[in-house]
Amino acid sequence: MNLPNKITVGRIFLIPVFMVFMLVPLPFGAVEIGEITFPIAHMIGAFIFVFASLTDWVDGYLARKHNLVTNFGKFMDPLADKLLVSAALLILIEMGDVPAWIAIVIISREFAVTGLRLIAAADGTVLAASQLAKFKTWTQMIAIVAFLLYNLPFALFNFPFATIALWVCLFFTVISGWDYFVKNKEVVLSSK
Repeated sequence: MNLPNKITVGRIFLIPVFMVFMLVPLPFGAVEIGEITFPIAHMIGAFIFVFASLTDWVDGYLARKHNLVTNFGKFMDPLADKLLVSAALLILIEMGDVPAWIAIVIISREFAVTGLRLIAAADGTVLAASQLAKFKTWTQMIAIVAFLLYNLPFALFNFPFATIALWVCLFFTVISGWDYFVKNKEVVLSSK
């Protein structure tokens, strides 16, 4: 197993660690920031999410730079991303920060596009990530991190940055999903 694939597998193993720090009431105490009580375990969980998200860029960069792209990596890298994002969204629902319907739309889009890619791959076609999909990914990560960080520092000024970021993420989620299906409708409509 090459280094990019090890990084991808490491990202998958970080998911349950992230979940423990976010969901288990650990006795690490909390920090008061303005009127916000920020559990230290959640700070650690947010750091783990950010670190895991950054490894997605690192493994892709290394795989392309050193010509280490493998079928394992092509399959596991996007799966690791979807598992990480799904775990974070479910945690944010549990915490009462993200409405369930928004998480359902985001997760459904991820599975629908993955299905489209699998159908295309069966015909030997690779569907590259569009610019809209890249914006979707960035806005998704920004929104999730903003919520994991309790909307700090924006919460100190009563500015709902995390909520705005979530709505922007939802917009790009829907638009990029629509774009994939419109541009690749022949993949879905093919009768092979």
